[in-house]
Amino acid sequence: MKNRPTLLILAAGMGSRYGGLKQLDQLGPNGETIMDYSVKDAISAGFDRVVFVIRKSMEDTFCESIIPKYRELIRVDYVFQELDSLPDGFTPHPERVKPYGTAHAFLMAKKAIDTPFTVINADDFYGADAFQTIAGFLQEENGDHTPQCAMVGYRLEKTLSENGSVSRGVCQTDDHGNLTCIREMYNIRKEGDTIITENDGVTTTLPAGTPVSMNFWGFHPSIFPLLEELFRKFLTENSNNLTAEFQIPSVINHIILNQLAKVKVLSSTAEWFGVTYAEDRETVVRKLKEIYSILK
Repeated sequence: MKNRPTLLILAAGMGSRYGGLKQLDQLGPNGETIMDYSVKDAISAGFDRVVFVIRKSMEDTFCESIIPKYRELIRVDYVFQELDSLPDGFTPHPERVKPYGTAHAFLMAKKAIDTPFTVINADDFYGADAFQTIAGFLQEENGDHTPQCAMVGYRLEKTLSENGSVSRGVCQTDDHGNLTCIREMYNIRKEGDTIITENDGVTTTLPAGTPVSMNFWGFHPSIFPLLEELFRKFLTENSNNLTAEFQIPSVINHIILNQLAKVKVLSSTAEWFGVTYAEDRETVVRKLKEIYSILK
């Protein structure tokens, strides 16, 4: 594969609802983390490098427990996302506690990535076919330094938790499979056979087959200057907001609204699952065991 892509794994989050560092939880039948499956599937799809976004406080654990597992299989690097990881001229509000969200984490890899790449969450299982699908898109990139973008979409009904409500990036597409809008919706859950969402005090229903983003994106590295420009604007507009977050969907919506690139929504046969709540762990362990049994 020419321009062999890079895998960017966002692994700095704490997983507060889950109750700990779920990125490092050994959920597989042989002690694998979910990241282990993602790295394996990416290698099989032709990726030749992985970059992790972590916190400095996690560095020792990563270097001792995670990096050695991959070093003989794929090139490995890591970068840090910290509260004070900001462009020149900006400082965090003294009362702010958390970093600035997924697009902030994504931006931290600016100096580490120079090939087409995929962005994923560390604690989500995306499935082998999803990596094959995004790799096919990235292989077609023409290298003309335009911010080509794509996402692997999943059916909403396949991304819910039995143990509580979830938030999802709900997508709308045109007749050509291009993303026209992505909207973060909250308190999504099943009531009987109906999927509902509550936003700003309004309850609406969502079709089971609605495509949603699970943070599985494909980009050209020319996206980084735009990302930094938007982050500077975000920081200026939210200087006194202690909880505002700079998220990937907001970047995508900016690209769409300003017609900077088309964002292709790619279909895959892969199944997504993850551990939003601690109670989800048992289900994930079972599913990984089933996958292991099939592959043996």
